[in-house]
Amino acid sequence: MTRRDSLALISSAAAAASNTIEKYVRFEDGPRKSWGRVEGDQVLPLTAAPYLNGRPRGAKKTLKDLKLLAPAEPPKVLAVGLNYKSHLGSRPAPKEPEIFYKPTTCLIPAGQPILIPPGSQNLHYEGELVIVLSRGGRNLSLDQARASIFGATCGNDVSERDWQNGPQKDLQWWRAKGSDTFGPLGPMLIRGASYEKALLQTRLNGEVVQKQFISDLLFDCPTIVSYISKYVTLEVGDVIYTGTPGTTRKMNPGDSVEVEIEGLGLLKNPIQAG
Repeated sequence: MTRRDSLALISSAAAAASNTIEKYVRFEDGPRKSWGRVEGDQVLPLTAAPYLNGRPRGAKKTLKDLKLLAPAEPPKVLAVGLNYKSHLGSRPAPKEPEIFYKPTTCLIPAGQPILIPPGSQNLHYEGELVIVLSRGGRNLSLDQARASIFGATCGNDVSERDWQNGPQKDLQWWRAKGSDTFGPLGPMLIRGASYEKALLQTRLNGEVVQKQFISDLLFDCPTIVSYISKYVTLEVGDVIYTGTPGTTRKMNPGDSVEVEIEGLGLLKNPIQAG
């Protein structure tokens, strides 16, 4: 374990022990991109990401005046499919987490449009809990995996169903789930919140279209992290989308989609033609 990993692990354990809820944002700060800790309606800039032991830097800024970015800078983005019984339909429950990749370039913040790519005819939302890691490694035990989770946020695993499952589906989901703007994330990274039993809701144009408790996950977050680490070395800052519940439907230009998770905030993005 590196010194940086050790510091992150100690800091994570301290936050859990104190049951303190911390909120972090990433934002445009002139020519640079910065992290900050949210304190009421103010943001205290940090020298680095909070999971990299970022320290206070400079004067506080007003939150509402900032242009927020996706609250993550991941080396890689992984995601889980078929992780709620309500999403399985007639398919059998998987015996192990079903994992796939999303490129880091798909990530966008709250407020930025989800763009419908050329040729897309069947673009769907997938509201999800997303976790961010503060510790990497291989072959992590469940306890190590649990300690490696720095915090959580709201995500939308945007999916083009025809490219994913249609007659002309691709060999891999490289564009079905990885096209630019297909990874809304945010608005804040929350640490210390008890999200394990929180309610997740997705709304399309204000209508609730997904509603499920996080506790209904077939594979919980530590299990997912531990399983992935058996095969792929995890790194500090990695992002994992944990799966979507229920059914989904098509989004169209002019629509607005929201993902809200109790204690983690609300992620809202408009839909536009690309």
